[in-house]
Amino acid sequence: MAPPVTAAPPRDAAATGLPRLLAAMPDGQPVGASLADHLRVHGQLPPRGARLIDEIGAAGLTGRGGAAFPAARKISAVRAAGRGAVAVANGAEGEPASRKDVALLWLAPHLVLDGLRAAAEACGARTAILYVHAGQPALLGRLQHSLAERELRGVEVIEAPARFLAGEETALVARVGGGAAVPGYKEHRVFERGIGGRPTLVQNVETLAHIGLIARYGAGWFRRAGTPAEPGSALATLHEADGSWRVAEVALGTPISQLLRLDDRVQAVLAGGYHGGWLTAGEARWLRLSNADLRAAGSFVGAGVLAALPADVCGLAEVANVARYLALESAGQCGPCLNGLPRIAAALTAVARPLPAPAELADLRRWSGLVTGRGACHHPDGTVRFVTSALRVFAAEIAGHARGRCTATAAGPFLPMAAVPAAEPDWR
Repeated sequence: MAPPVTAAPPRDAAATGLPRLLAAMPDGQPVGASLADHLRVHGQLPPRGARLIDEIGAAGLTGRGGAAFPAARKISAVRAAGRGAVAVANGAEGEPASRKDVALLWLAPHLVLDGLRAAAEACGARTAILYVHAGQPALLGRLQHSLAERELRGVEVIEAPARFLAGEETALVARVGGGAAVPGYKEHRVFERGIGGRPTLVQNVETLAHIGLIARYGAGWFRRAGTPAEPGSALATLHEADGSWRVAEVALGTPISQLLRLDDRVQAVLAGGYHGGWLTAGEARWLRLSNADLRAAGSFVGAGVLAALPADVCGLAEVANVARYLALESAGQCGPCLNGLPRIAAALTAVARPLPAPAELADLRRWSGLVTGRGACHHPDGTVRFVTSALRVFAAEIAGHARGRCTATAAGPFLPMAAVPAAEPDWR
């Protein structure tokens, strides 16, 4: 079943040409799941080869998986590394609060396959892989059907364990190579030596879908949306304070107040997901969905998650729940994950209770400083960003708990959470 999607054009559709990835028919319903629908909307993909790299660079496309690395630089680096390259469409969306990649693969699989094909040709790759989470039989069936429609027998679909870190670049390389999907220290950069020791291009599926459009319509068309510094559109998963959620395509630079209902029922907004950062409701009302705005406030666009936290829930309890989840999702490959994150999660749980010991908050701040920049991957850094931003935004709640008071009236967690295996995690 497809997730809720906002496909109708926004108010500024004439200026931005949105929606793009979620192209709409006159009835407002997104199309493109079948090859015939896809070709009716977008037409055939023109052959571009290596010339496409310059067009992507001129478009200013950055990765939509979270890191926002320039897509043209990554493709160019793989091409320069030599022959025998591998191109991977990364759809293993581990973020529990994000649904954008699943929505895109369900609604427009051929646009992703266009981008994978175009990127593979641009970097000289002869092997292409579609990497998605296991446990999604309906989605897997749709992707296999899409490959069969196009007679793309050279694209292999590989399933990843449904873990938070399984889509991390080095974890992906390990899993595709037949091992466990756990991140590792980067002895070699993936674009130089990745899968099977070959240069490997790993791009998020949304990034590839944008490439499929840039190959058709060019850099100037892409830049009609967004800002000069952050051009284009992006898919965002929007969680309202009433518990509803949807996936929408928005222009980068759109005010957050146009994307979420930020009334008195909202106490804070999470931007960027569980490796992102918290904003006060007041900050969210004047900030835009752009890295320029959000990084100045201690967050970033990341995977495009925006979640409005209702005023009747305990922000500290929500943060403690997520921190515990992130600690349990650690692959245990390094000291910061193995020792630091569980201690941070335990201290947060204590701070979230009434009348915590004063040392708990001090320990929490100290341990957060000790794990930053020391992990095998960015999991400790992302977790600390999430936690430290919460200490700022929920400072009043922390002070209330220290006096034995909590303002929450609603019970139960609000933020979405994936199930954590009760037994030893299976990373294969």
